[in-house]
Amino acid sequence: MDWEEKILTYLVESYRRSKKDSGDNRTNRRTQVKPEKLYKKYKANDGDYDIIEAFNQTVFRLSEKGYVTYTGESFGTQILSVYLVDERLQEIEGFLQERYGYVTKEMQLQEAAELIARYESASPVCAGECGKLRELLNARRLPKDCRFLDAVFRAVAFIEHNQETLYLREASMKIYGDSKALEDSALLSFVCGLLREYKNRPCEDDEQPDEILKDYHISREPQKLCFKGKLVLTVAGKELDLGAFSCGIELMASELPAIDSVKILAPRFMTVENRTSYLRYRDEHTVVFYLGGYANRYQREFIKKVFEQNPGIEYLHFGDIDAGGFWIHHNLCEITGVPFSLFHMSAEELQNREYEACLHRLSKNDIARLGELRRMALYADVVSYMLEHNVKREQEIVSLDLMGNERKEICSINL
Repeated sequence: MDWEEKILTYLVESYRRSKKDSGDNRTNRRTQVKPEKLYKKYKANDGDYDIIEAFNQTVFRLSEKGYVTYTGESFGTQILSVYLVDERLQEIEGFLQERYGYVTKEMQLQEAAELIARYESASPVCAGECGKLRELLNARRLPKDCRFLDAVFRAVAFIEHNQETLYLREASMKIYGDSKALEDSALLSFVCGLLREYKNRPCEDDEQPDEILKDYHISREPQKLCFKGKLVLTVAGKELDLGAFSCGIELMASELPAIDSVKILAPRFMTVENRTSYLRYRDEHTVVFYLGGYANRYQREFIKKVFEQNPGIEYLHFGDIDAGGFWIHHNLCEITGVPFSLFHMSAEELQNREYEACLHRLSKNDIARLGELRRMALYADVVSYMLEHNVKREQEIVSLDLMGNERKEICSINL
């Protein structure tokens, strides 16, 4: 670990975030860092002596260069705190830039100023956001990510001026030269959020956030309804028996209003989260409906129609055994009013030795999202097991095994 870079970077960035940098400070507190902030075990009995000694020696050298000062124990060798020498700030930043490629605050401010100059006249929304950004710069405050903002402004400027009927991926190609770039969830959500904010068009309950793009002649590729099994659709008074299609059938979602009724000729109706599992799973006693994640408005309308017209059957949901899978199920039940039971999404699947090679560890985000699910009785047992054993699993290996396929060693261990 390069303690020189880490210590100086922490101190410089602490100063640049403080009111001293903008001149608004009322007290002249020294910019400091305690060793345990950078190495948690600095004061611990099990701390690594070599790491602690390397840290101390770095502080001594930086002190000799006049970049920092420090305080230590009266009777001992430990350093209590390290202080930035404010008067050497610009010199330190230059040193960090030359040796470590550090991007100084002045450089970031300049980058943000160039962003404003590039987009403040590009479109009405860009102008409004650039005005907010200029206020930040006047206070010597930085936006979180100029590169992300650049991508946002590029999209907004194109969308607001667009007069051509385009699919989302075509628009993405025109903006970025990449058909999938605009589909990035964080980017698309931010762009659509800005467009809605400036048009004063909050998202309705039955509306997807990106449907605002239709106002600018941009839409996603047509949605499809995918299902297989024994069911009969009545369309314009004519019955269509779809049970003969063993691999299922896809209908454009735009056909949904023309469907008068849906008759399920099986005792179970099951939604499936992932496409591979949808393709793999087949059961003559089950009508299978593909979701692909959170149910969109067309899928919700179809499911509600099925539920209203087929009250005597069982409703199941089959998804990943992870935080996302359970939240998709929770959302599905909430927005459709259908009491879907969980299908093979229990601790039993996580304990199954057949699937052991396909277990994954939980991320920090997983743990946070599972915490709330744990308080819901329906998920409490399986989520408690997941948190206790630090595991999750995708559904594809489960659906493969359910269909009796002998090729079970298809995942590499990721523990």
